[in-house]
Amino acid sequence: MGVVTLTTDLGHKDFYQAALKGSIISQFPAVRLIDISHDIPPFDIQYAAFVLKNAYPYFPNKTVHLIGIDSVFNEDTRYLALAYRGHYFVGADNGIFSLILDGGLPDEAVELNIIQDLKYLHFPLTDIFAKAACILAKGGKLADVGDPVSKLVDRTLVQPVVEKDSLRGSVVFVDSFGNVISNISKELFNQVQRGRSFTLHFRRNETIDQMSWHYNDVPEGEKLCLFGISNHLEIAINKGNASGLLGLNKGDIIRLEFGK
Repeated sequence: MGVVTLTTDLGHKDFYQAALKGSIISQFPAVRLIDISHDIPPFDIQYAAFVLKNAYPYFPNKTVHLIGIDSVFNEDTRYLALAYRGHYFVGADNGIFSLILDGGLPDEAVELNIIQDLKYLHFPLTDIFAKAACILAKGGKLADVGDPVSKLVDRTLVQPVVEKDSLRGSVVFVDSFGNVISNISKELFNQVQRGRSFTLHFRRNETIDQMSWHYNDVPEGEKLCLFGISNHLEIAINKGNASGLLGLNKGDIIRLEFGK
């Protein structure tokens, strides 16, 4: 029984999500269809990549991850399927693959050729992506759905700025609890910190100088920082909405200063 996950910006109000699911089930009735998210902000491939990058490793090998973000037909955009770390990904080559792979290379990638005349297609998710995903989920190979490609569109994110005694990053994601997630990885933090004390600075002259292991390490309503499931530095409030209460939003700067 094949597994297909869905990550889209289709939302829940219109019929588009249902049409996509119906197309997949019609082609592969035994499929296990899993929603990762349909609440990606429209066309926001950075947001979608962050969500999918942190979700897909928990699925079994050979899972097919269908990505429906910024996929409307465009003569300059290729539709690809690729293999990476035992998983398949199907979507538009608009830079999202490079974000999911963190700049790495896929094990194999193909440009979908299962539909010949793309200009007549109004909804590639059902007409192309669903068909490719079903073929792969049934045990097919990438060669069954496309022709080999060697390069992907590269999309580069703003990287943290590293100095001897400081580290400057930015907010890249705010989850549904209001937890604020930065682009500072645990690995980078440890490399720069080298066991030293630290002070985290952010908006409204707020600071935090202790790392927590869990959200409830501090009293309810108190702010904290920790490395959560994404392995990136988070700012949170125990039982509260850090983004709303602290005024932190996507793109805001945070700064770590380390002791001498």
